[in-house]
Amino acid sequence: MLIKESYRDVETKTGGTMRIIIIEPHVPEYPSAKFPGCVVFSEIYQVTGPVERFAGNIASQGFVVACPSSFHEFEGPEPIPYDTEGTDRGNKYKFEKTIEGYDEDCTLSVDLLTSLPQCTGRIAATGMCLGGHLALRAAFDARVLATFCWFATDVHSATLGKGQSDDTLIKIKNGDMDGKGEVTLVFGKQDTHVPREGRDLIRKTLEDRDIAFTLMEVQAQHAFIRDNSSKGRWDAALTRGLFGMMMELFDRTVVRDLGPRAAGRSKVEHVC
Repeated sequence: MLIKESYRDVETKTGGTMRIIIIEPHVPEYPSAKFPGCVVFSEIYQVTGPVERFAGNIASQGFVVACPSSFHEFEGPEPIPYDTEGTDRGNKYKFEKTIEGYDEDCTLSVDLLTSLPQCTGRIAATGMCLGGHLALRAAFDARVLATFCWFATDVHSATLGKGQSDDTLIKIKNGDMDGKGEVTLVFGKQDTHVPREGRDLIRKTLEDRDIAFTLMEVQAQHAFIRDNSSKGRWDAALTRGLFGMMMELFDRTVVRDLGPRAAGRSKVEHVC
């Protein structure tokens, strides 16, 4: 499926104008076609080439994709370089931006998608690194029906945001994700950013609330999805396989309308 790209500039309450890049299917023969939406949250480098290509792959599967530029409070929408200075800059912004700012970005991105005439209003979310964490927080929005989080950072340590005000795990414990969309998280077992204890904490927190989730641990390092400047960590084959799993989740829960999720889950009979 062919795709096309545009952008919208959206005013925010937390600071500055946020540019949201829109990548969508281009099917001229069907001018009234509608597609589900997907928010793609970027890593600390904003919407770089790897993020844009990842979003384009989702769009070519039949989704209207919105890629918000996360650090509009501090600079323009241009990608931040994958070098030492860019990494330091992105990490600095990550902890200076408020949690309220991140949440507003999510709300505005979903608002934009649901307002587009070519979008069905059924929304998925995904992202990598910082974006994986933001995709997990997107699951608090009842309009987001499925999230796929790639090596989400700072969730286990609750250190994201200004003043380390991150309350992601607290909100899950308090039931803010109960009865909402399905969640999948992927972590590399060799990822030094999210150690085993952190993965176990995330798993237990979701399990204790009986959230519909999948947590996968694969033989990979951090940022293995990044096809450029991955510092030797890119695993194309693994990424392709997991991309297929992500699309299965989105096709099952976002493309199809299964109706509301029933409260609780029936007990599974033990059968040999």
